[in-house]
Amino acid sequence: MKKWDLNNASKTIQFSAALLTAIIGGSLFSLVGLPIPWLLGPMAALLIASRFKNVKLIWPVSMRNTGLIIVGYSIGISFTKSSLSDMISHLPSMLILTTLIVLVCVCSAFVMSKYSGVDYPTSLTSSIPGGLSQIVVFAEEMKGIDITTVTFFHVTRVIMVVFLVPLLIFSPIFAAKSTNDSSDNVIPEWSDLFPLIFLFALICFLAARIGKIFKLPAPYFLGPVIAVAAVGLFGLQGPPLPPSLLDISQFMVGGYIGLLLKPEQLDNKRKTLLLALMNGLILICATMFFSFLLTQYYDLSTITGFLSLAPGGMDQMGIIAQEVNADVSTVTSYQLFRMAFIYAAVPPLLRLVLKLSLRKKDKNSNVKTKC
Repeated sequence: MKKWDLNNASKTIQFSAALLTAIIGGSLFSLVGLPIPWLLGPMAALLIASRFKNVKLIWPVSMRNTGLIIVGYSIGISFTKSSLSDMISHLPSMLILTTLIVLVCVCSAFVMSKYSGVDYPTSLTSSIPGGLSQIVVFAEEMKGIDITTVTFFHVTRVIMVVFLVPLLIFSPIFAAKSTNDSSDNVIPEWSDLFPLIFLFALICFLAARIGKIFKLPAPYFLGPVIAVAAVGLFGLQGPPLPPSLLDISQFMVGGYIGLLLKPEQLDNKRKTLLLALMNGLILICATMFFSFLLTQYYDLSTITGFLSLAPGGMDQMGIIAQEVNADVSTVTSYQLFRMAFIYAAVPPLLRLVLKLSLRKKDKNSNVKTKC
């Protein structure tokens, strides 16, 4: 057998093992009645399984992207003229609260840098809650930042947020009900999708590809959201998705997240993991506090307020918002604004921090040379 065939067979076995592990995890979480079982179950199962030595599992990025397109479509159909007008009225609070969150990150990174030995530019890049792929790109472009540490911090925080946020939402902290009375809602059927879903599938696929070309953040999620919302505003509304299809999309995303964490790439695993967990916890607590302020000012449920500000990825928060029947258009709007703000404001801030850091190092080296 050729080497190429052996490699292909090996990848098939690794993917099949990952698929089976994810199905077991989702089934167990569903059986026990844990929140968002088909997102958290596969994630937890693959995270645990991948820690065993000699166990190699793979999850194709194309599966994750397909799941994100489905979620993006589902969120896109929730945008209406009314929700867009609400979004405009929220712009001042979006700006104020996002600025406060960034300031918390700046302070948290300073303390972490002082007591951990991690340089401040790396610490700050690790603390900013942006999309993983975009933040890593920033880190790669700027010399002097430890990319492995940055990646580890962001992956740890995403996993923490995706696990903790649903548990918090279903806890007594949030008084509002997290689900609507199902008797008031008509559950969409698979037969209701056809034939219109074919047109929207094409629109979503093209939107995702165009988003990728134009380097949109989370293009396979955001592209379909924007395209479907725009088409809906022009009068063509897409059919709602059945719950089982949304479960499949969560499964596709959850499996990918579960295999992201790779602690073996770090030098000081325990210390870095502890710092990453503390950093994530600080951000979750800060955003929870800010979300209560938000709900005092606007007529929003505590769940919608928290998910709007929670420091996870826009796509993950969108999935959770859907599952608990929060206002997904508001959640997506706040998450999108924060992402855009961070991508506009953070790179110049990081460049300034790096410049000051290099200047300080030069001064210290000059002093040592003179001595």
